[in-house]
Parts: sequence; C-alpha cells; structure tokens
Amino acid sequence: MYMPIIIIKEEKRMDIMLYILIFMIGTLFGSFYTLAVYRIPKRQDITHTHSYCPNCNHKLGILDLIPILSYIFLGGKCRYCKEKIRPRYFILEILSGIIFLLIAIFMDFKIEYLTIMKIAQLSFIALYITFIVLICGIDKETRKMDKLVLIYGVVISIIYMIYLCIVEKANIYRYVIYLILYIIILILDTITLKKYAKNSYLNGILLMIVTMVTFTGEYVTAFSINYALLFIAIYLLINKLKNKNKGKNKKKKIEQQIPIGFYLGISNIIWLIFVLYYNYVS
Repeated sequence: MYMPIIIIKEEKRMDIMLYILIFMIGTLFGSFYTLAVYRIPKRQDITHTHSYCPNCNHKLGILDLIPILSYIFLGGKCRYCKEKIRPRYFILEILSGIIFLLIAIFMDFKIEYLTIMKIAQLSFIALYITFIVLICGIDKETRKMDKLVLIYGVVISIIYMIYLCIVEKANIYRYVIYLILYIIILILDTITLKKYAKNSYLNGILLMIVTMVTFTGEYVTAFSINYALLFIAIYLLINKLKNKNKGKNKKKKIEQQIPIGFYLGISNIIWLIFVLYYNYVS
C-alpha cells in the first residue's frame, strides 16, 4: 500500500545525491579551470605537472587541493608561505559547481530518466563549458584568443557533430556548413600567421562563434553576441565615467584590448542556462 510513496522518496534521495555529486564534479572542473587559465598561456603542462603555489613554488598536497573547502580552512592563504590566494579561485570553483548543477537540473537529469544519451549530452556540455571558461579566463588575463584552446574547441565540435549525425540522426548538411566555416577561418588564420607572424584575434573570435553555434545553436549564439556587445558598451561607459570623475578632459586611451571573447563567453553561458531553464519549465 505504501510501497509507491517509499519508492518516490527513495528516488528523490537518489536524485539529491546525484545532484550533490554533479556539483562536486563541477567544483573539480572549476579547480582545473583556475590551473589551466594560469598555465596554458605560459605553455606549462596542465595534466602531469603537480600543482604548486605560484608564489613559493611548493608542491601542494591533497588537503590543499580540495575545491572550496581548502580555501576556507586555509583562510585564503597558502599553507606554506602564507601568501594570500586570489579569491577568484574560490569564486570560480563555486560558480563552476553551480553551473554544472543548474544545467543538470534543467536537463531533467534524474535517476528515473537517466540514459546513456543524456549522460553523453551532459558530458559534451561539460567539455563545451570547459572550452568557454578557458577562452574567457585567458582572454580576460592576456587579451588573447589562445590557439591551443581554440583547437580544442574545434576538435570537440567535430566529435559532437559526428555524435549528432550518427546517434541522434541530425541534419548532416547543417554541420557540413559549420565544417566549411571552420576550414575557411583556419585557412585565413594560417595566411595571417604567415604574413604578420602572429595569430589574428578576429579569427579567434570567429572560431569561437562557430563553436558556440555548433553546441548552442544559432539563436542562442545570436543573443549571446547581442548581449556581449551590450556588456562591452556598459564597460566602455563605466570606463568613460571613471575618467570623467578623475577630472581628465582628454579621453584616456584604453591601454589593453577589450576582451571580446570574455564577454561573448559569459553571455553564451547565461543564455545557455536560460534556454535550458525555459525548456525545463515549459
């Protein structure tokens, strides 16, 4: 008589445990993001080299690497040299966990509906979020579209296209167009590299946009571009007001390039979560 109620309660407990696990996985990804954003521009190894304090170079132990908790228990300082750890590491770990959790919830990722296809979809989203966060972080820090991260984005996009066409029977012609766009942009980037001996920031943005379209679709990408432009306009307005408040009559030149990739990526994550939420509640 009470068996269905017991089963429902047990399923809810399992769902809660699953969401806690997904949040923890998200924080682990966040910890990796902080490491990768720091090391990739320096061309340091991100998979085999042990984590270390960037100030004293001391190798970090397991207790120093627990996402969120290590930062709290250590008081935001290195255990060995007592140098303050930048709060962004702590914030990114929390945000990463929340993003993974929200995506799982809005995808209706529950024990009852758990399938190999859903696991595959969530895995691809995790790979895509990794691409976006690394692009955003590195662009924010260095004002560059890192070539290795862009190549990673192209590779996972091609794998995702193959998955969609074979497993989910998606329209192959649509993805052929994306592949052609990739090839054209990469050829242009190669020409730019040979001619000017440097990577083109614009070509990097274009590669990023094609990757965004592949994973999040045309509409989400279009809204992401519009909101990125809005964020940039707000940034420029705030910068102008700051200069005005300082009493400077002449316009102060922006010394660093505006991180377009950063604003584009942030906008895309926001819209991706919003669309998943809209589909979830409707």
